[in-house]
Amino acid sequence: MDRYFFPETSRNGVSPRGWIEVICGSMFSGKTEELIRRLNRARIARQRVEIFKPMIDTRYSAEDVVSHDSKAIRCTPVPSPGNILLMTGDVDVIGIDEAQFFDMSLVDVCNSLANQGVRVIVAGLDMDYLGKPFGPLPALMATSEHVTKVHAICIRCGNLALYSHRTTDSSQLVVLGETDSYEPLCRSCFNQEHANK
Repeated sequence: MDRYFFPETSRNGVSPRGWIEVICGSMFSGKTEELIRRLNRARIARQRVEIFKPMIDTRYSAEDVVSHDSKAIRCTPVPSPGNILLMTGDVDVIGIDEAQFFDMSLVDVCNSLANQGVRVIVAGLDMDYLGKPFGPLPALMATSEHVTKVHAICIRCGNLALYSHRTTDSSQLVVLGETDSYEPLCRSCFNQEHANK
């Protein structure tokens, strides 16, 4: 059973149409795994599904959305959110992974699709490596019907982790990496790490 109940009809008898779901959290928290789970359930229900990710994300695969535990689903890499609108004809569900790498126009694209009756499921980091709101995710969270915040486990103390601490010296906002460049930290360990700098 899914975590959310989406009614077949609303109070006035009209079938509900599109909406936006956001899955957010730190690195290694299971965002992509949850996105893939929801998209696979939609496919089992014989819904028409399209999946997109930013073209710059080539860590595991150029043409798949891949979770850290190696679950994968075929996708279309796009250079910008506007391409998503051009490539979504007759669909029921759209999945978007690594949404933080898109610009703010993603918010309008997602709202436009939802207004057209599409279920839009977006996954991404809600904070950057400094613990600041990241890209379009905060605005998507504000305009979405459903937000799921998932957590990793702090690699230092075992508490719930919500920060993606960068372990390299780069100060660029976008640095693609995995366990070689990032570790999940809880609030206390993250603050302690940054107090020492």
